[in-house]
Amino acid sequence: MPTPPAKSSLAAHMDESPAPLYARVKQMISQQILNGNWPPHYRVPSESELVSQLGFSRMTINRALRELTAEGLLVRMQGVGTFVAEPKSQSALFEVHNIADEIASRGHRHTCQVITLGEEAAGSERAVALEMREGGRVFHSLIVHYENDIPVQIEDRFVNALVAPEYLQQDFTQQTPYAYLNQVAPLTEGEHVVEAILADAAECKLLQIEPGEPCLLIRRRTWSGRQPVTAARLIHPGSRHSLEGRFSK
Repeated sequence: MPTPPAKSSLAAHMDESPAPLYARVKQMISQQILNGNWPPHYRVPSESELVSQLGFSRMTINRALRELTAEGLLVRMQGVGTFVAEPKSQSALFEVHNIADEIASRGHRHTCQVITLGEEAAGSERAVALEMREGGRVFHSLIVHYENDIPVQIEDRFVNALVAPEYLQQDFTQQTPYAYLNQVAPLTEGEHVVEAILADAAECKLLQIEPGEPCLLIRRRTWSGRQPVTAARLIHPGSRHSLEGRFSK
């Protein structure tokens, strides 16, 4: 872990421009990141430390950190601290991939935590999504995916029990639901709906983000042949994720 710059070193990086103080703090921090002095996962000095080292008000420092977080340069984890963010992960907008493979392709480590794994009776909304009768058997899994120990996705998935009857017997810390389902019911069709949302309190806690931080929600349904297999909500912190797509005419 890099050694934090000394007080005089940090203050020496502040320019003397007439820009607002918070903007000068943002510029100083951004420069430390872009120069490689503060690499990904580097713990940024706390608000109190920056107030002491730079001589600015807590309000000024707080605004600079909030805006840098919204811009994706920093990650603020409740009760832990503020860290330099990894470059934003990207997902293809019109394709369905295994999140473990996406993370591995960036040279990073995937882990996950299974929060919920059980059976439910399909309510009206779930029955419509999976094209089944209300009250039919569905399996529900709620999993948090991590990239280098930072939470990047909540996967809230409902599965047609008739299509994957052994779903609840799987160890999803070793194999993702996507990988397993693609084995037992190979994907032939998918549907995406993308929304910007504010995560609720429970989701903020799982993602280790501040209340009110914008998130990206992908509602995904998949089919194998003509059979609906799964309906999922995938929630990503907006500061840690982006979508990309390409098309031609």
